[in-house]
Amino acid sequence: MNKELASFFFIFTALFVGALYYTNIIQEPFIYALNALKTSYHSSIKRTNDAIEKHFFQAGEIESLKEKLAKYENNHLVMQQLASEVEDLFVLNHSTLTSNPKIELTRVISYEKFGDLNRLWINVIDYNKTKIYGLIYNETVAGIVIPRKSKALALLNRDIKCSYAVYIGKDKAPGIAHGNNEENLIVDFIPAWHEIKVGDEVISSGLDNIFYKGIKVGKVLSITKSQGYQIAVIKPYYDSDDPSYFHLIKRVR
Repeated sequence: MNKELASFFFIFTALFVGALYYTNIIQEPFIYALNALKTSYHSSIKRTNDAIEKHFFQAGEIESLKEKLAKYENNHLVMQQLASEVEDLFVLNHSTLTSNPKIELTRVISYEKFGDLNRLWINVIDYNKTKIYGLIYNETVAGIVIPRKSKALALLNRDIKCSYAVYIGKDKAPGIAHGNNEENLIVDFIPAWHEIKVGDEVISSGLDNIFYKGIKVGKVLSITKSQGYQIAVIKPYYDSDDPSYFHLIKRVR
């Protein structure tokens, strides 16, 4: 009897896990329920950690924060000066250009689907589902954020639907980077008259209004030509198997 019961539970568990993995109808509500629990859990943990740090680590934390604040104040003053000079140049040249960027830290909630490591649900405050956002990790391009069922879904670099505008090399050859669900990235539509070579650095161009210009993407591994264009295989800088937090570009200018 015990063997029959054990066999029944084994078969039931195998069928349940298989259905959960391969069936979106079962998987989606299960993931949504887990996401709600995880969001609540993270919020509770943060409140608890804040309370502990406030009561037990105030002295050391205050000293550390004072040093960081002095550094940030200096950097902030320098940036204010530069911003002021840029605004003066705009006024002097009767330009209508403005610069008011915004970046915020965002937390990962869960994978969109079990087995797909390139798509993540993330927690974005005041999320605008009509926009596509840029995602940064340690000052490198990590992917983009698109709306999915009115929620923020991160498509990491290797996802086939993740694409954005880039420059390659010192001559800033333009191209469109995208994933192919493999280790490296692809940059298409590079004009044939631009000279690029293996080892050239790839950066965001900012022409897509998703990223700023100059954020590092990766380096060229190989180059081929096809129908009047060049195609480059890129080794991405972003490579994290345990993503927890990203910086989200909510406004470029």
